[in-house]
Amino acid sequence: MTNATMYTRVLESDASCNGRFFTGVLTTGIYCLPACKARKPKPGNVRFFPSCEAARAAGLRPCKKCHPDDFARGADPILEDVETLVTEIRANPAAFADVRAVVRRSGFGTTRFFELVRQHFHTTPADILLRARLEFAKQQLLGSRAPLATIAGDAGFESLSVFHQQFKTCNGLTPAAYRGLATTRKFLLELPGGFLLGYLRRALSRDIHSVTERFVGNHYTGAVQLRSGPALLKLTLSPQSVHAEILGARPPSAATPATRPGRPALPAAAEAHAIVVGLLGLDEDAAAFSRLAKRLGLARLVAGREELRISRTPSIFDGILWSIIGQQINFPFACLLKRRLTERTGAPLPGGLFAPPTPAAVSALEPADLLPLQFSRQKADYVVQTARLIVEGKLDLEKLRTMSATRAERTLLAVRGLGPWSVNYLMMRSLGFPDCVPLGDTGVTSGLHALLKLEERPGLDGTRRLMSIFSPHRSLATAQLWQFNQPIPT
Repeated sequence: MTNATMYTRVLESDASCNGRFFTGVLTTGIYCLPACKARKPKPGNVRFFPSCEAARAAGLRPCKKCHPDDFARGADPILEDVETLVTEIRANPAAFADVRAVVRRSGFGTTRFFELVRQHFHTTPADILLRARLEFAKQQLLGSRAPLATIAGDAGFESLSVFHQQFKTCNGLTPAAYRGLATTRKFLLELPGGFLLGYLRRALSRDIHSVTERFVGNHYTGAVQLRSGPALLKLTLSPQSVHAEILGARPPSAATPATRPGRPALPAAAEAHAIVVGLLGLDEDAAAFSRLAKRLGLARLVAGREELRISRTPSIFDGILWSIIGQQINFPFACLLKRRLTERTGAPLPGGLFAPPTPAAVSALEPADLLPLQFSRQKADYVVQTARLIVEGKLDLEKLRTMSATRAERTLLAVRGLGPWSVNYLMMRSLGFPDCVPLGDTGVTSGLHALLKLEERPGLDGTRRLMSIFSPHRSLATAQLWQFNQPIPT
């Protein structure tokens, strides 16, 4: 990067550049991370360094606000403080009466803490507290016979009515219906008003030749991997609701040896419910993004699509496969490679479908095994080696779900074959982080070009700068830009 580019990144407090270079301020005699929140220096007072050692050799000392030396050696005290607090909230959400209690516990000022949570978790303290309460309640609903009012109080909800309303909004069913998942294989999810069913249909049928899923009329059948093994998920769509049924799943006691020890047994319907919520994007705040777009004077971005949501992949591993296989090739060819890998490693299921590939099955291959399937040598190596990292426990997919966005991004970027585009795509489409941008994506740059009536499509720096106005909803902004000026499916 040129000095001008690095200075632009400093002005934008671009956290992705932390560690790539360090910013020395000659007038104060200190050096910082590019994302440091201290007052921005004038360009004439700045010198850039490739390492902390180089900055110290020039006579500069480390900043006490962003702690660049800690970051360089792998420590990040501020991030760790925020992560520790979030862990406490998730373990006992009732211990925090409200957001003010969370801020007091953090030790940061209100503005600073809100910014740290947005940066590292892509959300607000209120949302973290709400999701912690909902998750605590879900565990209690399946694991105890306590009355709903008791569970609501133990989770920290102010009343049973508030518990009922917020639970249903994020999960599509009532607390009582969720408790029923322990003894049934069927459930009915209520859709929010204005839900765009056409986009869901398109997401569920984007590969018309898929060997893992089939969509006919309003009926969808997809093969999924549960903790106990493969199963079939059947969905029947209607404008107001989605009826779901899970078939062929074994009870938790019959779990396969590949199931990781220590993971709590979960009813098949509860696992299926989590998958369906992700497919529908029920826990996304589409309304908040639409309000933001309108405040920015960009109502045309969401016109006719105010309830657009991101349909997430059924599993993180599925997202990893798509992000690696889809690199630098067109979508039809990516679908072909994915089908061939599935037929090579997936088990046949009733109805002519195949179970999705598992990390264990893919890791048993050699990269050379994928060359006859038209995988490039590099792509074959990335797929197999990533699967082996998962099987060996060096890449914990379930742990990714509970990490901060910052930690998840760093973890995934360390995986060979996953670059910034792949990681942001994976975080958005599989992990559900709401403030991601797959930089370099042509759909995003084309959308910005048309939306803002630019003379030319923006580059990486321009895209980063233009997308910053949509934070902390850049994932939904990305989805909207992909669809901008496209016909709305029915």
